[in-house]
Amino acid sequence: MDFAVPRLDVHREGSQGELERRRAGLGVAGVVLVEVSSNGQYCRIVKLLISLGCFAGDCLRVLLLRLLGRKPRASCVVLYYHSVSEAQRNAFARQMDIVAQLTTPISIDRPPQLVPGKRYCGVTFDDGFEDTIDNAVPELQKRSIPATVFVTVGFLGQSAEWWPLSTSERQRRIAPAERWRQLPADLISVGSHTVTHPYLAGLSETEAKRELCDSRVMLQDVIQRKISTFSFPYGDFNDNLVTWCRDAGYQRVFTTRPGNAFQNANEFVTGRVTVEPTDWEAEFRLKLLGAYRWLAFAISWKRKILSLRIFRIIAWQLRERSQCP
Repeated sequence: MDFAVPRLDVHREGSQGELERRRAGLGVAGVVLVEVSSNGQYCRIVKLLISLGCFAGDCLRVLLLRLLGRKPRASCVVLYYHSVSEAQRNAFARQMDIVAQLTTPISIDRPPQLVPGKRYCGVTFDDGFEDTIDNAVPELQKRSIPATVFVTVGFLGQSAEWWPLSTSERQRRIAPAERWRQLPADLISVGSHTVTHPYLAGLSETEAKRELCDSRVMLQDVIQRKISTFSFPYGDFNDNLVTWCRDAGYQRVFTTRPGNAFQNANEFVTGRVTVEPTDWEAEFRLKLLGAYRWLAFAISWKRKILSLRIFRIIAWQLRERSQCP
């Protein structure tokens, strides 16, 4: 596989906003590891190298299976973007060329039976930015690549106020109702992303159920289509939220934990891997080929570490020190 050499001066749009959201979502206990991992470029390179090792292991496993006369199981990666600005449109188009070259693109709200030995990909967008419709959808149409956009229905036609002020996304608009009704239903599906984009796990049961149920009903009224999929804001979910999503009538929900998607017919919770138009080509290819799935285990271990009392104490001390004059 031909990988482009990554440039170390590439800027990831919204990376500072991601850091702020992680701080807010993890709370005090998360400050320690967030500060350790905040050097974006080096972190990216480390992830790339680990993922390259993971990809090499996958290639070896496939080779051994073929030598034994067996087909490897099908693989499917679901990508998720947030926005695609006009300046990023060409980069996004090149990524979609790679998607069409290396995989079979599928619709995530009606995935087909996966054929062993083949690679599949689903494309999704969170929040519902208008620039997704302006810049991403035309490139998807040119290549007949289906996609799903998860919309924060309480902010139609407004700015995305949940993004930090320091990010460009804060200045971008969520598409108004008429833009969603104009989308080609055979190629672009719409899913729910709550009403107000809260941290669902931090809400009461009543508030969380209202976000899950009302967003589905409101979105169906707006676009006059059935809404059957949901993605968790900030990737924030637990077992109760999954149950409440079933009760609300969703047929499938999506997280931000990378994984091999659609591996069984009864799968309800599906993982995704984050991508941006500014990803290095090597980075994007490895994500598309499933080599970043190890991050799901890393996230799980990080949460276990953060739950240890010593890390909470250190995080508290760091916060107190930062507040000293």
